[in-house]
Formats: sequence, C-alpha cells, structure tokens
Amino acid sequence: MSAFIPNRRFRRDYDRVFKKDPAAANLLLLMAEIANERGKVHLGAFPEVEIQKLMTARFNDPRAYHLPGGPKR
Repeated sequence: MSAFIPNRRFRRDYDRVFKKDPAAANLLLLMAEIANERGKVHLGAFPEVEIQKLMTARFNDPRAYHLPGGPKR
C-alpha cells in the first residue's frame, strides 16, 4: 500500500470544499487516504461509527486545514 500524495486537482477540490465546510473537506481527505488503489473504501458493519473513530484518530481538530503547505490565499 502506498502513501496518499495529493495532486493539484485534489488540493483544488479540497480547498473549494474547505471554504464551505472544513469538516467535510477533512472527511474527503480521510476517505482519499484510506481508499485502496481502485478508490474503494471498505468500512465495517457500522460505517458511521467507523468514520467517527477514524476522524477522531486522524485529526486533532477536524475543522482545521490538514494539507501540507497551508491554505491557498
């Protein structure tokens, strides 16, 4: 499994979503990080609970900007 490296298009999409809803942008980032090579995300029997656990484990502040380099101005 390779590490997720955001490309320019992902950064642009992340920035656009972040301006409207920072938590949704970080959910997008989380899903991109845990997706397999085909873009599929496999969660357990209770995906809502699994997503809450993953968000808590991954982000100290789920409403903060989490891409390297900071937000574009």
